[in-house]
Amino acid sequence: MTELETITSLSDPAIRRIVDVTKPSRTNIRTALVEDTEPLEQCLRAGVEFIEVYASDAAPVAPGLLELCGQRGVPVRLVESSVVNQLFRGERKAKTFGLARVPRPARLGDLAERAGDVVVLDGVKIVGNIGAIVRTSLALGAAGIVLVDSDLASIADRRLLRASRGYVFSLPVVLADRQEAVAFVRESGMRLMALEADGDLTVKDLGSREERLALLFGSEKGGPSDAFKEASALSVSIPMIDTTESLNVSVSVGIALHERIQRNFAARS
Repeated sequence: MTELETITSLSDPAIRRIVDVTKPSRTNIRTALVEDTEPLEQCLRAGVEFIEVYASDAAPVAPGLLELCGQRGVPVRLVESSVVNQLFRGERKAKTFGLARVPRPARLGDLAERAGDVVVLDGVKIVGNIGAIVRTSLALGAAGIVLVDSDLASIADRRLLRASRGYVFSLPVVLADRQEAVAFVRESGMRLMALEADGDLTVKDLGSREERLALLFGSEKGGPSDAFKEASALSVSIPMIDTTESLNVSVSVGIALHERIQRNFAARS
């Protein structure tokens, strides 16, 4: 195996570029830092273009990651552990990380071209929940996700990349305003089903519906906004013990999509 070059100084251009990429003030995100082996491998498999991948010299590069980088012509270098400690000073220190070029943002039209239900998140702002929903939606056959009022400027947000374990580029995740999202659902012909505490149907009823659905989830505190409620065909509830006020939104998405799994898997195949 070829010996990897080691970066030994904070002044190395690659390290300075990483510092720039991790600045929270950036608005136009064209490059992103992807951390840890699993997210790196997932992004590479999803076709994300990487400028370079790095690993601390205190931890070996995973063979699978090294192989993927070789297949895709991505340079790999080691970084002296003291430089890594300074680079990630005061925060979690990734042992493996890479600089990626952010793909073209997904659009609502991309969802129209795919089979499977669409998950609409209205006012869901906790990035950890969004990341979990991304993984669940991909695993259970959803066509994609629409984020409304999420407070995210880009799906390449470093926090979302971490929370989704790199899966955020493996299916369309679209940032849209409320008016655009409502118009898209209406024009697509999908039936909008809002998950609420007191629904017209129970979540079990979703499995018998053959048509493509847009599944709407609001924030745990506020629920779906009025604009979406007005556009909804029906509301759906998840039966639970009365003493429990609500489920985490990522759990609710998983339960709803699991009821739709046969339809979504058939549509995707």
